[in-house]
Amino acid sequence: MCGSDNPPVSVHVGRGLDDVLEHLSSVPNVTVLAGGTDLMVELNFGRRRPEHIVAIDRVGELAGIERNGHVRMGAGLTYTRMLADAGSQALAEAARTIGSPQIRNAGTIGGNLGTASPAGDTLPVLAALDATVVLRSKAGERRVPFADYMTGPKKSLRRADELIVAAEWDEAGPAQTYMFVSTRNAMAISIAGLAMVVDRARKRVGIGLGSCGPTIIRPADAEGFARGLFDEAGWERPHRPSESAAKELGRLVAAAARPIDDVRGTAAYRRHALAVMGARAISRVAQIA
Repeated sequence: MCGSDNPPVSVHVGRGLDDVLEHLSSVPNVTVLAGGTDLMVELNFGRRRPEHIVAIDRVGELAGIERNGHVRMGAGLTYTRMLADAGSQALAEAARTIGSPQIRNAGTIGGNLGTASPAGDTLPVLAALDATVVLRSKAGERRVPFADYMTGPKKSLRRADELIVAAEWDEAGPAQTYMFVSTRNAMAISIAGLAMVVDRARKRVGIGLGSCGPTIIRPADAEGFARGLFDEAGWERPHRPSESAAKELGRLVAAAARPIDDVRGTAAYRRHALAVMGARAISRVAQIA
């Protein structure tokens, strides 16, 4: 821009996956641009000024979803497309909560993974699904369990020469949900989020907590307590947990959180919200066969 003191930014529009990987390996300090729903905000507020950008929104290899008992979701799949087919009921519910229609048309699952914010709405679901993050570079492809992928707020194991190409998980059936608390129903960052997945066929319960710690949290004691409830009731049978059982699961969920006080909410409020959501989630999914 004429008269601007900002240094120039080079933008490379990826023509295909190999082209993007070549650019990441040969150009230093490259910032990946998918939908831009996070990056453009940081640019507009002057929080970031990347030297080089590679745009991947036109890379068709990243935009598909495959389902055959195992789900492989391309990193370029938008939230809008997830509403029609996400390979997970909880993931579709999470996608529905994100931003506005314009944001959902642009934002992607890969962008949520790339930003690696503990407030990312789809990330608790990926944790509860025991998902795997697929990373690729010119040197090859590697798979990282989601439980290991995030290392801190907006930090991950992705190397500078790697691109997130997909997320994968086993189909877990319909007994799953995502809930969140925010200052309003849309266009706001979550104060706390919870995903619960009950895989009746594999006798597995996964719970992921967002916006309540430096990374997505898996509350192991709450998951173990929930498994006990299904062992007792029968994994193949829908049932209604007692009020005391639901309340205890909520207590265990809240106890696992590591929240902070910030402008969106206090640590005490986050724990309270998680306890309520945990109780509601188990009551909801236990009745889904």
